[in-house]
Amino acid sequence: MGLLDQLAGQVMGSLGAQLQDAVPQGQLLDGLMGMIERNGGIPALLEKLKQSGLSDQVASWIGTGENQPVSGDQIKAALGDADVEQVARQAGIAPEHASTGLAQLLPQIIDQLTPNGSVPQNELLAQGLNMLKGKLFG
Repeated sequence: MGLLDQLAGQVMGSLGAQLQDAVPQGQLLDGLMGMIERNGGIPALLEKLKQSGLSDQVASWIGTGENQPVSGDQIKAALGDADVEQVARQAGIAPEHASTGLAQLLPQIIDQLTPNGSVPQNELLAQGLNMLKGKLFG
C-alpha cells in the first residue's frame, strides 16, 4: 500500500468514526480546497485561524501529537460566515453542517499534510490535497 493510500485510509477512518452529520465529504473537500485558495494557501489559512484564537488547536494539528478538537462554531467564528456559506453552497449542504464538517475535516487534513510538524510549500500542499481528494473520492 502506497503512502497516499495509507493517508487516505487514515483520514477516512478517523472521519468515519467522528462524523455526526451526514456531510458529503467529497464536496466538502472541494469546498475546503477552494477556501484554502481564497485565503491565500494553507499558511495564510492557518494564520487566520491562529489570529481567531485557535493557536493551540492549529499547533496541535501541525505538531506530531494528538490533534485538539475544534467546534463548528469556532470554525465559523474564525473563518467568517462568507467562507462557511461558500463551502456549504459548493457542498450542497446547510452552513451549520459545513462548519461542523470543516471542524472535523480540517484538523485531519492539516495533520496529514504536515507529518513532520512543519507546513510544506503551497504548491506541494495543493498537489497533496488534489492527490488525497482523488484517492478518497476518486
